Amino acid sequence: VQLQASGGGLVQPGGSLRLSCAPSTSTLNYAIVAWFRQAPGKEREGVACISHNDRNTIYGESVKGRFTISKDKSKNTVLLQMDGLKPEDTARYYCATPGPVRDFLCTASYGMGSGREYEYWGKGTLVTVSS
Repeated sequence: VQLQASGGGLVQPGGSLRLSCAPSTSTLNYAIVAWFRQAPGKEREGVACISHNDRNTIYGESVKGRFTISKDKSKNTVLLQMDGLKPEDTARYYCATPGPVRDFLCTASYGMGSGREYEYWGKGTLVTVSS
């Protein structure tokens, strides 16, 4: 599965962006999908995930209340709506999905994971928040 993340760009603080993640083959409609981000010199950080049945969504502490993950099943894409952007949100954003079924991912008990649980990754899209 190849994933393509898009929608990044330059935005002023307080602004919004919507990222999209689309697969080259197969479907994400029934997959666990997560967004991670990595800023220069910093470790990878989990941003949000959505479970295979859409019942669970989990957000990183730093983005809670500002970001929303969802699936657009008509377009076979996973969206990350980012509102109230801050300079510290500046990073390259990656979408990822696990290969085999891993029902423990994106649950209240396990969380979204560190990233090692996900086999397929997009190349990322750069988000820059600056005035």
